[in-house]
Amino acid sequence: MNPGFSVSPLPGIPMIESGDDLAVIICNALGAADIHLIDGDIVCIAQKIISKAEGRTVSLADVTPSAEAIKLAEETEKDPRLVELILGESTDLLRKKPGVLIMRHRLGLVGAHAGVDQSNIEHGEVENALLLPTDPDASAARLKTELEARLATRLAVLITDSANRPWRLGTVGTAIGSAGITVLDDYRGGVDIYGRELKVTLINRADALAGAATLVMGETTEKIPVVIISGMPPETSTDTAQQINRPLEEDLFR
Repeated sequence: MNPGFSVSPLPGIPMIESGDDLAVIICNALGAADIHLIDGDIVCIAQKIISKAEGRTVSLADVTPSAEAIKLAEETEKDPRLVELILGESTDLLRKKPGVLIMRHRLGLVGAHAGVDQSNIEHGEVENALLLPTDPDASAARLKTELEARLATRLAVLITDSANRPWRLGTVGTAIGSAGITVLDDYRGGVDIYGRELKVTLINRADALAGAATLVMGETTEKIPVVIISGMPPETSTDTAQQINRPLEEDLFR
């Protein structure tokens, strides 16, 4: 890592609406802030504005809960329409209790409510909910291509989201979409400082970077959905965030 490693907010991102061109908005904000990206910089973008731009906001008025959703809503004290959205985004229900549903999202992510969120989105007379992007890796790759074309710079893009972890309190930033960086550093077969062979050591670079970005973005009213990480060497990696998900056959907690 370059000793000049830094994590910096990009000011001036407006409230995002469906259909907005995020590449144009990010480039305009860079220009207004007189920020010049260089080869190797990583543009970290909060999932929420990706989802908003891609039209993933759903009005609960348009949701008809199934019998399964109604029963599960009674058991968890949740709105059955919200539960219907959660079920529609998921492949498995892993745990449940009043107020909480732990789901395996169709993208392979495991977490509360399949990423279906109602915070920091606009609500009218009827409540809305925001779903995760349909394909965050594709969204990251598209933004990388568009930003590189506009800025004539070799960049990487990370789409970040907040997640809880088993046995640990509090959320941390994780990478759910990635383009242009190595997501996992594989040290298996190498040796430690005493010459002992490393058997299982995988370093999750993408989540580590996403965690740093999320510290700068904040989680509540900060309005900083885009962060620039500098000091990483340029890469040509074709890795995706999907590679981070542990294969089901290795899941010891199913």
